[in-house]
Amino acid sequence: QVQLVESGGGSVQSGGSLRLSCAASGDTSSRYYMAWFRQAPGKEREGVASIDSGDGGLTASADSVKDRFTISRDNDKNTLYLQMSNLEPEETAMYYCAAGTINWWLLPKYSYWGQGTQVTVSS
Repeated sequence: QVQLVESGGGSVQSGGSLRLSCAASGDTSSRYYMAWFRQAPGKEREGVASIDSGDGGLTASADSVKDRFTISRDNDKNTLYLQMSNLEPEETAMYYCAAGTINWWLLPKYSYWGQGTQVTVSS
């Protein structure tokens, strides 16, 4: 099993940037596929970006965040990152990281989830 703890959330103004981190512990093998999701109040959980296992050479991202958000992983530090830029108010949500041994891409079917970190974007 793997435990996931997100950090880096906060409040920013529209157009601002944040970098989220997700620290993994337990079974921290690089074999896990990982992803970032977000969920706003009253809305379904939405896949933001995903990354391949191993070196993370293969990534995917939602159309709404392409060219603004970048997912990456540092297996030496057992940490997943999400660099977000040019944030918009409608992207206010709880952001979660997820991990699993199956590549679910942007589907919320991963086996392991963190508790989330809040991102608030003001206009």
